[in-house]
Amino acid sequence: MRVTQSMLSNNMLKNLSNSYNSLGKYMDQLSTGKKVNRPSDDPVVAMKGMNYRTQVTEIEQFQRNTSEVHNWMDNSDSAMDQATQAMQRLRELAVQSSNGTYEEGQRENISNEVDQLRDHLIDIANTKVNGKYIFNGTKTDVAPVTDDGQLRDAGGDVLIEVASGTKLKANIDAGSVFSEDLFAEIQAFSDSLKSDVPDEDLGANIGLLDGHIDKVVNERADLGARMNRLELIENRLSSQEVTANKIMSDNEDVDIEKVIMNLTTQESIHRAALSAGSRIIQPTLTDFLR
Repeated sequence: MRVTQSMLSNNMLKNLSNSYNSLGKYMDQLSTGKKVNRPSDDPVVAMKGMNYRTQVTEIEQFQRNTSEVHNWMDNSDSAMDQATQAMQRLRELAVQSSNGTYEEGQRENISNEVDQLRDHLIDIANTKVNGKYIFNGTKTDVAPVTDDGQLRDAGGDVLIEVASGTKLKANIDAGSVFSEDLFAEIQAFSDSLKSDVPDEDLGANIGLLDGHIDKVVNERADLGARMNRLELIENRLSSQEVTANKIMSDNEDVDIEKVIMNLTTQESIHRAALSAGSRIIQPTLTDFLR
């Protein structure tokens, strides 16, 4: 086969173009730190990268969801702790008022404190966090308890997905802790203090308040169990995040030292090609007419 000067020149230019492409590829990898900067670089790596990135994004969303659940649970637990203290104080007043040593004016003072504690419990039941009433289920824009201690219709459970296929109840039902019976019995206790009810009859309020305190304790125990489960889920998500990021990095990220070595080698090859190309191009007649 006859090899012409134009064939040599065309082959040289084609190979130089390929060399420039290789240099550009290594420069892109070095600049971005990624093996693939466009799907055409490696369709398989690009496809796997999309799947791994979706997995990482999903885990990050679940972690944000767990933070939201923490917000609900922590505020609910704090509110119930305050409610327990208020009920304990009501119980102390019930014990004091039933011992028969208080005069009418003193009983009225106790009644005034009972009224204040009742209003305080209503405020706790209507706790609002980030513009949401946390004790009224999904109806977060409506206060669960009216000013006179009546319960409004509550929404459903607030279920938040914290892992794939796993949803946790984040709220506490107002009726389980702040029932209408609670406020009615506290009001009856206050009215009794203002009337001529015998002191020994006031002792019946102690047992009623003990029952409501037990309800709060039971709800806090249930909440604590859910918080423990949430902590276990958070630990699992943290482990999954580390693993998913490692797999994604192995799939996408380049070995910087290897890329630098390849770039240096390609530069040497490119310079050698340029040098060889300069010898391939033969002198023309005009070069001798100078």
